[in-house]
Amino acid sequence: MNNTTPFVRPEIVLEPTRHAMTEVQRPLSAFESVYRISWLRKTAILLVLALIWEVYGRWLDNALLFPSFTETLHAFLSGISSGILLERAAVSLETLLIGYGIGIVLAGLLTTVAISSRIGNDLLETLTSMFNPLPAIALLPLALIWFGLGTGSIIFVLVHSVLWAVALNTHGGFRSVSQTLRMVGQNYGLKRFSLVWSILIPAAFPSILTGLKVGWAFAWRTLIAAELVFGVSSGRGGLGWYIFENRNQLETANVFSGLFFVILIGLFVENVIFANIEKRTIHRWGMQH
Repeated sequence: MNNTTPFVRPEIVLEPTRHAMTEVQRPLSAFESVYRISWLRKTAILLVLALIWEVYGRWLDNALLFPSFTETLHAFLSGISSGILLERAAVSLETLLIGYGIGIVLAGLLTTVAISSRIGNDLLETLTSMFNPLPAIALLPLALIWFGLGTGSIIFVLVHSVLWAVALNTHGGFRSVSQTLRMVGQNYGLKRFSLVWSILIPAAFPSILTGLKVGWAFAWRTLIAAELVFGVSSGRGGLGWYIFENRNQLETANVFSGLFFVILIGLFVENVIFANIEKRTIHRWGMQH
């Protein structure tokens, strides 16, 4: 029997359900909106840590051994109002910026030489393997002999703490840049410094920024440790010396206030300065989420 009626295959069409559409268009709750704000989350973490500090300090009830958060905050505000903490912090930051800047410049020169020739690459790898594991504070006795009692000794150990961290991360970033980008730059006639500045630095900037962060952290803690050991520099003492003085006088709350100020400066640099640099560069360029 001949059937001329064409066969029609049934099609399955899935229509979006009303429930699914309402889920996609569902507005965020107040908690979800607040939770998306990074600085609020970090502030909440800091408040929880401060609460734990306060509870433990009150439970211990020994201000000489471990002052509470409120006692530390009172000592901190007293130091700020008297101006002594600001003066000591200014001394430390001035020394830090000099050593940090010199370390960055030297790291840039070393990595430029390393990326330009094989002997330069071997030189950088050899120097970093030799000196990067060496603690900067261990060089302080030698620095005192070479540079005497002054800022030069502290700057020397700061340069050591910054140089190798920045150089390693920068060199690693340069080596990760694709060969295609390098050839594009070379086709435009870029060589050495011009190639590094125009091609390698923008392409490797996430690694460079990581090196700058690590170098900053190394320099900051090296400076405080050097001031604790070395003391005053050219008749002026920094935050490390402030902590050391108050420890000798058994003013534990002032010691904690000095440490608290060190932490606040570190948080400001990390979450304001470096965060803004990331936002204006690698986040804006789409290199990092």
